Amino acid sequence: MTQLDVAVDPASHEPPFEQVRAQVEALVRSGRLVPGDRLPTVRGLATGLGLAANTVARAYKELEAAGLVETRGRAGTVVASGAHAAEAALAALASRFVVAAREAGVADAAAVEIVRRAQSDR
Repeated sequence: MTQLDVAVDPASHEPPFEQVRAQVEALVRSGRLVPGDRLPTVRGLATGLGLAANTVARAYKELEAAGLVETRGRAGTVVASGAHAAEAALAALASRFVVAAREAGVADAAAVEIVRRAQSDR
């Protein structure tokens, strides 16, 4: 089971379920959670965050409706595969490319041009 780096700010004007939903979505879209990663149980996450189980259940239901997670009954809730997985993988590759280009002393504009040339070659 994956440990989630999620926190709820009780002083926020955003409802707790939305805070949880948004943070899990960000973890999925950033690639820090990948397809097949198992999320904590509703009760487990609720207890850890000091929330009612229904609050976390609502966040998970909204994530499922968005196609980001799948509930597999007794097997739990896992990150779904789909378009977001490809986007997350490409975002991670792009980040590594940016770091490598900057470490090599390549200006951002020149790095973008390298990508454009690669697109043209394919």
